[in-house]
Amino acid sequence: RFFKEIKLQEYSNFIDLGCGDGRVVLIASLFTKATGIEFSKELIEAAIEIRDKLHLDCDFIAADYLEHDISKYDIVFMNPDQEFKALETKLNSELKGPLFIYNELFVPRMLKKGKKYWYGQIPIIKYTN
Repeated sequence: RFFKEIKLQEYSNFIDLGCGDGRVVLIASLFTKATGIEFSKELIEAAIEIRDKLHLDCDFIAADYLEHDISKYDIVFMNPDQEFKALETKLNSELKGPLFIYNELFVPRMLKKGKKYWYGQIPIIKYTN
């Protein structure tokens, strides 16, 4: 429902930073080119296994997203599990489109807060440079 609401199909290159087992990326791949990056090789292996079983077209990268160039993506998604610190500097220089943050536990301080989308009791918040 969220991806329909933000018209994800109008974006050309989606990335989920810290994608875990890839659920968000797998769904995003139904709308646009989608990539997930995750530090845990075990979670990436699980994501690839699900992708292959479902015959979906998306990419998964086992790496540290702080070392990955995100400037080629026009939409970024994440569910942060820690303070932004180094990531926020990276986002300020490389973010080319909106950043959507799932939950409000950790939020960027230097980006502009935009629309809040509610799904149950958990928000997804749009941020831009």
